[in-house]
Amino acid sequence: MADPERPDPDALLRLARREQRGRLKIFLGAAPGVGKTYEMLLEGAARLRSGVDVVVAVVETHGRAETEALLAPFEVIARRTIAYQGHALAEMDLDAVLARRPALALVDEYAHTNVEGSRHPKRWQDVEELLDAGIDVFATLNIQHVESLNDVVASFTRVRVRETVPDRVFDDAEIEIVDLPPDELIERLKDGKVYVPAEASRALGHFFSKANLSALRELALRRAAQNVDRAMLDHLDAQALPGKFAAGERVLVAVNELPGGDAIVRAGKRLADALRAPWQAVHIETPRSSHFADADKRRVAEALALAASLGATAVTVPAETVAEGLRAQIDGMRATQLVIGKSTRSWWFTLRHGSVVERMLREHAGLAAHVIPVATDPVARPSRVRTADIGRGRDYLIAALTVAATVLFGRLAVPMIGVEGVDLLFLPTIVMVAARTSLGPGIFAAFAAGLAYNFFFLPPLYTFTIANPQSVLTQFVLIGVALFTANLSWRLRRRATLGTRSAQENAAIAAFGQSLARASDWQTTSTVIADEIAQLLGLAVVVLARVEGEIVRRAASPESVGALTPLDRAAAAWAFDRGEPAGIGTSTLVASDWQFHPLKTSLGVLAVVGIASPEGGAPLTADRAVLLATLLGQAALAHERLKLEDQVREVTVLKERDRLRAALLSSIGHDLRTPLTSVTAAVDAIGAAHPGAPEVATARTEVARLRRVLDNLLDMVRIDTGALEVHPEPLDLTDAVAAAVHDLKSVLDGHPIDLQVPPDLPLVRADPGLLHHVLINLLANAAVHGAEQGRISVIGRRTPDAIMLIVRDEGTGLPQSPPDAIFQTFVRGTGSDRKGGSGLGLAIAKGFADAMQVGIEARNAQGGGAEFGLRFEVAAPGEPAEVPGERSSGA
Repeated sequence: MADPERPDPDALLRLARREQRGRLKIFLGAAPGVGKTYEMLLEGAARLRSGVDVVVAVVETHGRAETEALLAPFEVIARRTIAYQGHALAEMDLDAVLARRPALALVDEYAHTNVEGSRHPKRWQDVEELLDAGIDVFATLNIQHVESLNDVVASFTRVRVRETVPDRVFDDAEIEIVDLPPDELIERLKDGKVYVPAEASRALGHFFSKANLSALRELALRRAAQNVDRAMLDHLDAQALPGKFAAGERVLVAVNELPGGDAIVRAGKRLADALRAPWQAVHIETPRSSHFADADKRRVAEALALAASLGATAVTVPAETVAEGLRAQIDGMRATQLVIGKSTRSWWFTLRHGSVVERMLREHAGLAAHVIPVATDPVARPSRVRTADIGRGRDYLIAALTVAATVLFGRLAVPMIGVEGVDLLFLPTIVMVAARTSLGPGIFAAFAAGLAYNFFFLPPLYTFTIANPQSVLTQFVLIGVALFTANLSWRLRRRATLGTRSAQENAAIAAFGQSLARASDWQTTSTVIADEIAQLLGLAVVVLARVEGEIVRRAASPESVGALTPLDRAAAAWAFDRGEPAGIGTSTLVASDWQFHPLKTSLGVLAVVGIASPEGGAPLTADRAVLLATLLGQAALAHERLKLEDQVREVTVLKERDRLRAALLSSIGHDLRTPLTSVTAAVDAIGAAHPGAPEVATARTEVARLRRVLDNLLDMVRIDTGALEVHPEPLDLTDAVAAAVHDLKSVLDGHPIDLQVPPDLPLVRADPGLLHHVLINLLANAAVHGAEQGRISVIGRRTPDAIMLIVRDEGTGLPQSPPDAIFQTFVRGTGSDRKGGSGLGLAIAKGFADAMQVGIEARNAQGGGAEFGLRFEVAAPGEPAEVPGERSSGA
């Protein structure tokens, strides 16, 4: 148990780490335009006037005059220019800021993505390096860029934010809310103070609706409140200050062995959700817990597992009594809300033990208790005789013999110490009996010692009559002290047993983690898992993996474990496929002799661990379920680490392969260009000498096709090497489609072309040359794979947030493989062998589209055929569509 009057070592370590780094202050806003940059510059100017060395590392003014005016008093660090796809882009010069080493650096757009070639992919990582160098930082951030809120924001704004920061950056940061009511922000938008009028009108109908802004504002306020609450708790723990300090709610759910634990956990979850508060589920493990029936232990384990699945922190705390453990946990997490179950107890039980609920309310001012009635089922909870406390017959015999030996020793010692000192000889005897056995024999020894002292040492001897009134008092004092000593010894023994078990489990878990860290391959890791779990839990263990669709055994302990039966394999397959335990003791395939647990990670189920009891039956008692869950969690992390290492190695091999392929394609392309130019000139000369010859037309068609293949090879090299230069500009899709159709008139000959591109479509931003190549490849693909003389349709339409351009043919459609597979290099569909095709056209189209940040997708069209769609995003105010060469406006 942690001493509530002693500073928390973890909190002290966190404070020490903060002192060694710079301080981060985040100006957090609900949406663009609330004035985060403006407020940051105002506070920076105040620091500058007070004598603090302040520089501007990077600030985006977005053309706002009032913001630009605030930059005047600051030293502005020049930005670093980085070449990217033919453009010179400016980024924060991290090395220049580190060399300048100011006391405070102002960094705008905390969630910004750095251009490729920067030291870090994200600006928040640049800030981390500044903080590590001891430089304080002011930064700006919108709430939609917080990683944990990404899905929440997308659910109501319909905008998926790509630039996010991890939640951990808030751990040591000071948060200042820059707040603006939704109505005022909307007025600023209408006045053109946030976006230009064209973007402002679209923003009002989408991201900047009043409902969206209100929801974002609430998220920002709640996130700031959570950060303040956590900082306050760290300070209180570090200073060992008592009290709730209930600026924010904190919910503690007490789980016991009674039926209805799941109802208590769900009630706690509902309360935590209603209060938007962190919550914890705790089971207090007392010496009484060792006497629980299997059903009781199972209920505790299931309740804690349910709490963990619902998002709570599930813990088991050893303590001598439930009240003591619960009190320490309430003080430790400074809980403001307690959810606890209460069953019908007998008056005798209440008299002996009291009410935990009443005691918590009496000892914790400001604690709100939510008592959940729990029905006591007499059938489900039969009365138990706590034989461990009462003791066994052998323990009473030991107590009697020990008292008898003390009497014999006392008789021998009377001549030396006198009768008055003999009573003290019985106290060590009682302590030894109570400490070595249990409470019952200790009480027996206390009474036996009192009676033996009276019978053998107080006159008249060998009777229970006491002649001296003073000896009566001595007799009762001896028995009272003996009873107190026996009870105290027994309680200390119980506490030591609990502490020893907890320490042993913690040491075993730590050793297990170290063994896994030393393992560097799948086989060694699996062997460590099997051996350690088998040793700690006394079970037979097998570790299974799925290789090429087959379940194989990687390790087993002991090695003599026999082959799995078909039923066992079915249970293991269920655990692999569903990610849920299966086998004996679960709710699935209970006839199996094994219980299988999946090792689930963010990468999926990577392995399955099977456990079985050597004696048969359920392999795991409920009180060991928490230990097993901890071991399986560490085993899953070890498998995830190995999987990621394998993926890194595969990526390295793929990069080397792509480098060699690019070199080969480049060599072939350049070697073929010169002879192809000569062939083209020769065909033109022959055509001039023999005009109208059909062979010349055929030759020209084939030379043109060969030139397209050659161009595709060179374009593929440009994509693979990142040498594409993107020059976006406003384009009319009607003109772009018409130009592509004109350049492919020989290839499209015999195919009716249906152009359905409305002339009033808005202009799109794209690179003219790259978009021309994309359209040519899509039209050529439709001609090659479409039906003979089949119609080719080009359709343009506008959606609420994008402009779509679709190329549709009337062929056999796409194969059954995933639609995106068609964009892979050298993948050819049906018809390519007949009409020609290199399998590069669609891969190049996707590469060029990705470079322009234009979406491209493939699917089967309704009524037959395939269609390929280009999606030109219409930038949402909350998440601007950043085209290479342009800057996003995140402030």
